[in-house]
Amino acid sequence: MSAPVLETERLILRGHRLSDFDALFAMWADPEVVRFISGKPSTREESWGRMLRYPGMWALLGYGFWAIEEKQGGALIGEAGFADFQREISPALDAPEMGWALSPAAQGKGYGLEALKAMIGWGEGHFGRRDFACIIAPENAASIRLAQRLGFVEIARGAYKTQPTVFFRRPA
Repeated sequence: MSAPVLETERLILRGHRLSDFDALFAMWADPEVVRFISGKPSTREESWGRMLRYPGMWALLGYGFWAIEEKQGGALIGEAGFADFQREISPALDAPEMGWALSPAAQGKGYGLEALKAMIGWGEGHFGRRDFACIIAPENAASIRLAQRLGFVEIARGAYKTQPTVFFRRPA
């Protein structure tokens, strides 16, 4: 299975293409993007590994991450999706995990909300009506607000790879 194309008023969510790599690398190398995710900008090699992982998720799991493209102009502005990263984490994420990242130029424009609403609609059809999970750094106020607007509620606080982490769940 490859990533289905989802369209919103301003965005196209689609599978990643080789031609996306330079924009993807630039995004993950940006300290502002990774500030609350890993805290460390990704190398070209790490970004390449990330990009190769996406088609594998779709092929093996039937779900994964989409590239987020602006309809007007066609710029790659981020990525988001569902994953099973097999995280060694407590409490366990026993529901499809949602994740998202937008380039700094795309932040604050409502693109995250627009893309994630489309993903949730797809996810409810694909997985059946069920809970979704996400983890967010407690300092990432913008992502916490976005998750809450989408119906996620905080269920726990803990750590992932020694970093403070807030666990959220979106009830079915």
